[in-house]
Amino acid sequence: MLRPFASLRAALLAAGSLLLIGCASAPIDGPRSAGGQGASTAPLLPSLLFPGGAERFEAWRCTPQQDLVTAFGERELRLWSAHGGYRLAPAVVASGARYQQGELSFWNKGGEAVVESANGRLDCTAAMARSALTREQRPGVMFHGRGNEPGWHVNLRHDAPELRLVLDYGARELSLPYRVVAMDNAGGRVRLASGRGEAPFELRLEARACFDDMSGEPFPARVTLTFEGQTYRGCGQGIAPQSSSIR
Repeated sequence: MLRPFASLRAALLAAGSLLLIGCASAPIDGPRSAGGQGASTAPLLPSLLFPGGAERFEAWRCTPQQDLVTAFGERELRLWSAHGGYRLAPAVVASGARYQQGELSFWNKGGEAVVESANGRLDCTAAMARSALTREQRPGVMFHGRGNEPGWHVNLRHDAPELRLVLDYGARELSLPYRVVAMDNAGGRVRLASGRGEAPFELRLEARACFDDMSGEPFPARVTLTFEGQTYRGCGQGIAPQSSSIR
């Protein structure tokens, strides 16, 4: 879906590694249990799967060809590309708004933006915006993912390691326990597997720019579900409690 900007790839990855190392000890947007994480408690998800307090996601079409997703919060900009997610801090600028971390910077004014690194530049235009999902809209859900053809979606409960699958345009619904197979907080990657041997599945979440393949709406995560020999691909986002101050 996304075509990487070759001349910026190395720089984005290099700058991103610095950013993500800094994120490893940052607060996570997922729920916390007073008694600590256990078998009956939903795991904490990487912060880069969440909007970080932003109210909406924006899609950017850039030249040379690459698509980006952003979420503007009060204290930072979250930026997702085909290669991963990044967190940029506000920087002083005479006009417009500028965010920077290491050699990676994002400047925008109105519907135009420029992304720069040591190896090159992207000239971007705002294409579409989508309001971030909230707990009010998805009660009890800490991550929502969905895809098309056939229509499906998955919700991870905020209080227990359990997910709800809705498949085949709503014709099938299942609630299944899961276990964490791999968790990379810095890289924004999670791999979950079924907690029931008779109903195996694998769910992968990755903090990367994602666009709904029917509507074009922007998301901060790519979702891959493997179930009953079939692979489903789509987009998703983490959903933090509205009352939470965690960013």
